[in-house]
Amino acid sequence: MVETVAKHGTWSGVFGRRSKDVKEIAEHIRALVIGLHPDAVEVPRNKDKTVAYGFGEKKLSEGYCYLAPQRGHLSVGFWWGAMLEDPNGMLEGKGKKLRHVKISDTVTAKSAKVAQLVHLAIEERRTGLAVPTKPSPAKRTKASKKPRKKKKETA
Repeated sequence: MVETVAKHGTWSGVFGRRSKDVKEIAEHIRALVIGLHPDAVEVPRNKDKTVAYGFGEKKLSEGYCYLAPQRGHLSVGFWWGAMLEDPNGMLEGKGKKLRHVKISDTVTAKSAKVAQLVHLAIEERRTGLAVPTKPSPAKRTKASKKPRKKKKETA
């Protein structure tokens, strides 16, 4: 389940005064991130006017993306975006690492192209931080299963 670190702000502190359209887009991207990474750490930062997501609360090293509301659109930024494949040419920016996508409608927010970028960003940070993936119960090996304790039989 998502862990929200509220020491820097709140969701409503970042999105409270934004337009209904930008809030709706942000809620779709938030749901996408949580769907792809249920154990994400969410860090709203009122001062920065962003909500960051990552494997920890350190935005530059543990974070993989952030949501930044703008007038008329939502910027979805990727801290390590320059390292991502971008087959659809959606990423903008020329910095050493940072890239972003401007999303101005819910159709784009729900698109497979955006989902792919978020997934790639999560996997880039998972690899960069050497975070192990959790095996699903169906894919667990015998070695990873703990032996069950036998119940004592009563006479």
